[in-house]
Amino acid sequence: MCELTIDNGSGLEDYSENKKLTARNERVTKQEFVEVFHDFCTRPEIYFLLVQFSSNKEFLDTKDLMRFIEAEQGMAQETSMKLIQAHEPSEKGREQGYLSLDGFTSYLTSAECHLFDQEHSIICQDMTQPLSHYYINSSHNTYLIEDQFRGPSDISGYIRALKMGCRCVELDVWDGADEEPLVCTGHSLSPPLLLHCVLEAIGRFAFAASEYPLILCVENHCSLRQQKVMWQHLMRILGERLYTDPPDEEASYLPSPHALRHRILLKGKKLELSDLVNLCQSVTFIDFPTSSKSQKPWEVCSFHESLAVRLASENPGDFVNHNKHFLSRVYPNPMRIDSSNMNPQDLWKCGCQIVSMNFQTAGLMMDLNTAWFRQNGNCGYVLRPAIMRQEVSYFSADTRDTVPGVSPQLLHVISGQNLPKPKGSGAKGDVVDPYVYVEIHGIPADCTERRTRTVSQNGDNPIFDESFEFQINLPELAMVRFVVLDDDFIGDEFIGQYAQVLYLFVNSTGPVFIHQVV
Repeated sequence: MCELTIDNGSGLEDYSENKKLTARNERVTKQEFVEVFHDFCTRPEIYFLLVQFSSNKEFLDTKDLMRFIEAEQGMAQETSMKLIQAHEPSEKGREQGYLSLDGFTSYLTSAECHLFDQEHSIICQDMTQPLSHYYINSSHNTYLIEDQFRGPSDISGYIRALKMGCRCVELDVWDGADEEPLVCTGHSLSPPLLLHCVLEAIGRFAFAASEYPLILCVENHCSLRQQKVMWQHLMRILGERLYTDPPDEEASYLPSPHALRHRILLKGKKLELSDLVNLCQSVTFIDFPTSSKSQKPWEVCSFHESLAVRLASENPGDFVNHNKHFLSRVYPNPMRIDSSNMNPQDLWKCGCQIVSMNFQTAGLMMDLNTAWFRQNGNCGYVLRPAIMRQEVSYFSADTRDTVPGVSPQLLHVISGQNLPKPKGSGAKGDVVDPYVYVEIHGIPADCTERRTRTVSQNGDNPIFDESFEFQINLPELAMVRFVVLDDDFIGDEFIGQYAQVLYLFVNSTGPVFIHQVV
C-alpha cells in the first residue's frame, strides 16, 4: 500500500467547509462535533480495506496487521506492534495492541507509506566507479530562462539548476565590450551576461546540492585576447576548485565522482584554456570504429539530438559499448526555439551520460529527468545498469522483445484526496471530474499507458479502485508516472503528476493512494 503526492507547481488550495456546520448560531456539543469530524475525515476506501483484513471487525489486531503488512507492504512481521505504537491515537488501542480506523488511516497516509523508497533520499549508490559509468544531470544553455532566441538571460538559471542537483551547466562565451567576455547565445536577441558574474554565481552554488564534480561546458567563441581574460576570471573566482591535473595517459577510465568531490571540470576544446581542459576534452565524433580505435577516455563527443537518436536507432549496441568507456553529451536540436525538451530516456537507454535539458521548461520530459535523478539522493549522479557497464555484455537498447520469465507488475490505483482545480480553471464553484493516467516509460518493450475511469464531480475523495498489469522487462530503466487530469469536453486539464523510477516502489506492487498537491 503506497501513497504519493502529486505536484502541479502550486500550493494547496482552500477547500469548502463542512456544510453540516453552516448555521452560525447553532450550538454543537463536543460529541456531535467529534462525530461530524469523524464522518468528514473517514475515507470509505480505507474503511473497506480495514474490514477486509480484520474479518469484519472495526479494528486491526496484531495478527490482522501482520497479514496486511506482509501481503501488501512486503514488510517484516515484527513491525506490526511498532506501527500500532506509532500511529494508534487512543491509549486503549496502544495498550491492547490494535489499530483503529483512525490509526490505520494515519499509517497509510504517513511518510512510511510513501511510494518512494526513503532509503534513496540519500546517496545510496557506489560512487567510486569511473565517471563514464554514471548518468549526469545536465542543463542546456543554462543562462536562458525562457525561449532560445529572444527570451531573457539571467544568472538565476544557473542558481536554480545547481540547487536542483544539476552537475553539468553550459556557458557560451563571446567577446564583449571593454575586454569583458560575455555569456550569451550567438546571433540571437537574448541579452548577454557578464562572464565574471556568471562564474561568481556558479562558484557560490556549485556544491550547494551535491559534493560531486561539476562540469562546465564552455563553448569558447572568444578572441585570444579575451580568452586570457576568461582564464583570469576562472582562476580568480573558482581557484583551487578547478581540476588542473593532466589526465593519466595509462588509465583506461576516468576518475570516479568520489575522487573528484568538490572539483570543477571544464569541458571544451584544447585552445590557449589548454591548462584547464583536462578530463573533458571535446573531440569530433566520426564513427564508432574510429572512436574505439583512437579516442582517449578523457575525450568527450557532443552529439546533436537528431544524430544521437539516429545512432540509438541504427546502432544501439555500438552506442552502448561506446559509452562504457567514453562520456557522451547530447544537446537539443537547435530547432527547439521554444526550449522544449527531447525525451532523455531515448538517450539514457543507450548509455549516454550527459543529456542536456532545458530546465526552464516544465512538462513530461523534465518530470522524467527530475524523477530519474531523485533515485540517488538527488546528487546529480546515477549509476548506470550493470549490463551497460560490464566489458563482456551486450545490450540492445531498442529491443521490443519481452524477456521470458519476468513476472508482470501489478498496480492498483485506489483513490485520491484533496485534488484542486486546474490552474486557470473556470468559476470558483466548479468541481473537478478527475481521472488518472498511469504511464510506463522505459525501453520500447516496456512503454505503455493505462487510464482509470472518470469520477464525476469529486475532487475531495475520488475513488478509482482499478488495477493494471504491466510487463516490465528492464525495471532499472523503467519509470512510472501518474498524471491526474480533469475530464472536460473542451479539453482535459492538468491537475498534477508524480513520477519515479519503478524499482523504487516501497514494495514492488500494490495499491496506490493519490494524495494532495504540493
